[in-house]
Amino acid sequence: MTTGSTPDLIILGSGSTAFAGALRATSHGARVLMFEKSVLGGTCINWGCIPSKTLIHAALFNHEAHLGMRLGLGLEDGRQGVACETLFAHREKVVHKLRQERYLDVLKNMSGLELVKGTARFIDPHTIEANDKRYRCDRFLVAVGGKPRIPPIPGIEGCNYLTSRSALLMKELPQSLVIVGGGVIAVELGQMYHRLGSRVTILEHGPRLLPTVEREVAEALRAVLMGEGIKVVTDVTICSADRAGDVNVLSADVCGRRHEYTAQRLLLAVGTGPATEGLGLEQANVGTDPKGFIVTDGRMRTSTDGIWAAGDVTGKMLIATVGARQAIVAVDDMFNEGCGCTMDYLSAPMAVFTDPEIGMVGHTEESARQAGFDVAVNTMPVSAIPKAHVTGHTAGVIKMIADRPTGRLLGVHLACHRGADLINEAALALHLKATVADLATTMHVYPSIGEGLKLCAQGFDRDISRLSCCAE
Repeated sequence: MTTGSTPDLIILGSGSTAFAGALRATSHGARVLMFEKSVLGGTCINWGCIPSKTLIHAALFNHEAHLGMRLGLGLEDGRQGVACETLFAHREKVVHKLRQERYLDVLKNMSGLELVKGTARFIDPHTIEANDKRYRCDRFLVAVGGKPRIPPIPGIEGCNYLTSRSALLMKELPQSLVIVGGGVIAVELGQMYHRLGSRVTILEHGPRLLPTVEREVAEALRAVLMGEGIKVVTDVTICSADRAGDVNVLSADVCGRRHEYTAQRLLLAVGTGPATEGLGLEQANVGTDPKGFIVTDGRMRTSTDGIWAAGDVTGKMLIATVGARQAIVAVDDMFNEGCGCTMDYLSAPMAVFTDPEIGMVGHTEESARQAGFDVAVNTMPVSAIPKAHVTGHTAGVIKMIADRPTGRLLGVHLACHRGADLINEAALALHLKATVADLATTMHVYPSIGEGLKLCAQGFDRDISRLSCCAE
């Protein structure tokens, strides 16, 4: 792209959402200008999905080594430790490798895309300013992502607290960790740090962990976390925070009684806000919701013609795959207005990378009833899967929701070992409008964890405890 030429599309951000949009736009023959004020690759590659799952997997090794010792494997005296320098160097190696291969190399080899490092802000609906220069364009895609939310706790500014971002950049493990929040980040990082040797307490404001997850699934995970030794406290109202020497102190009310929780480090895991500060959305007349997220329609259009938004900044499903699909829908709408492209959130699978992993796709039982379906539900313990006994991972549950008259699958929610892999088959089934009978009569590998979907589907019309292996 020559200096001074007008691009066909300007993208704000350089994460997975932005790159998905850029790739799609260049496939349309568009010239794309991308702006990034921080690190190429955004949250997912730098301080989100990749570093967190790398450390979570390492923590699984540590946990399973203990399980192995129970079976007569490993060191006789049970000694085990974590070499922090080696562990965190491995984390950085994985991040750097994927940043190079999936972003820097892609950028270098992508014709029609140019990256500008600098902070961009809207001057008007068709103009942004960055590095003391102004750039005009008829199409913008806002993909600047999100940022950790800091709750207004009196005294928190004087404490040694972590966010979801800084918790993945530490060089040493905390001896003790108190987590404020009981959502996805809290349970993922809480179990991870516990398995690496930290003493972990999770404080959740509501009555249960993972309030947006099906109750049976969330309760199955809570039982596992508490069984491992993680302290989980619900119905907590944080009153204040303080620093006392080398420890942080949280004062909180629990069911009307005052308690104090102390730890070497605090982790604030109370959600994500949009990273739109200083972006000039007001000058572009881009509407936002009460939490500051950009309001979009099904085609990812904002309230201003010529400006689309995608990814965490929209506040929809805050996962990388959905952000990438949103960007593709937005770009197709820009360059092929009659395509009829729109987002389908119901068929988008989600996972929580605890152990057991949580997988979700489609309607919950409540949302299916609210949508007017005559709902049929089957819930099955993971212990019904023969392979679960082979691996020793019998904790968890699989829940299926179906339309009673037609048998069409409406949703699958599970807590299961390797559940993040298992949920993909369920997502395909929903996408293809399959029925529970389709799943029940599809041959699955035996023994495998994936057989759990077949067994749960069979359970809609028979007692699977009375079936022999592989029976239909």
